[in-house]
Amino acid sequence: MAESSIAVTRSRAKNSETDLGPRHAGGATRWWILALLVTAVALTLFPFLLAAMNAVKSPTDYGANGPLGLPRSFDLSALFTFWAGVDFGRKLFNSALISGVVAIVAVALSLLNAYAIGIGKIRGRNWILVLFLMGVMVPQESLVYPIYYLFKSVGLYDTKTSVIIVFAVLQSAFGTYLLSAVMTAFPREIIEAAQMDGANKFQVLWHVVMPVLRPTLMVLGTFFFIWTWNEFLLPLVLLISNDNQTVSVAMGTLRGQYTSDPTTSAAAALLGIVPTVLFFLVFQRSLMRGITVGAIK
Repeated sequence: MAESSIAVTRSRAKNSETDLGPRHAGGATRWWILALLVTAVALTLFPFLLAAMNAVKSPTDYGANGPLGLPRSFDLSALFTFWAGVDFGRKLFNSALISGVVAIVAVALSLLNAYAIGIGKIRGRNWILVLFLMGVMVPQESLVYPIYYLFKSVGLYDTKTSVIIVFAVLQSAFGTYLLSAVMTAFPREIIEAAQMDGANKFQVLWHVVMPVLRPTLMVLGTFFFIWTWNEFLLPLVLLISNDNQTVSVAMGTLRGQYTSDPTTSAAAALLGIVPTVLFFLVFQRSLMRGITVGAIK
């Protein structure tokens, strides 16, 4: 009996070791994944932390401790110098106006184009989608000279309208390509039921398609706003006057004017980052809801 009991105990211990093995292995894997995620987050946040640290340093503190040293003082003069030097309030308004209008117009154009291609089933839709895809893939550097001479000839050069037109068209190319794939798989039974109830094409779009696609449209609008806000090359070429420039252009031209003041450059980087972070935090819930709905579909 005693030997049998010992054998049973050893068997249970062996089974428990076998059971704990994968659990411990899974736990170790989870810790490794967590460590990698923490490292990725730290590397992502490091430039923001560096900009914040150097933006509140005095020039003397920066010269004594370098860019990686912790601030020994709390000096906001670099922030005020940059704000007043480039008229940052006006740049902020220009970026918000351009990015907001581009987001709204590009989403509207994308919706109408995709509705015609995906649900309207127009002829040659595959070739039309290829043209829209080329609008996404063509590098902006190749568009600089044609766009420059085009807006010069029509009198829109150095106006915010020119930048709005360019980016509304470019962003809507991507939006059309994305929404067309979604609308092609839209349930035809719902549309046919609405048409049998007497709804015309516009009513089908507004009362049937729009409510279903609203989370996706919110995601597109959020991305369009952030992408347009961060654009640099075309606004630099098209907006030469100080009154029309955007935040990214002001940050890019800063080095030539304040090249001997690294704390002001750090303040410019910090002030340029803050609006997009705030915008993302405000629309974070809509963004996550749209991505979740898209994943479920």
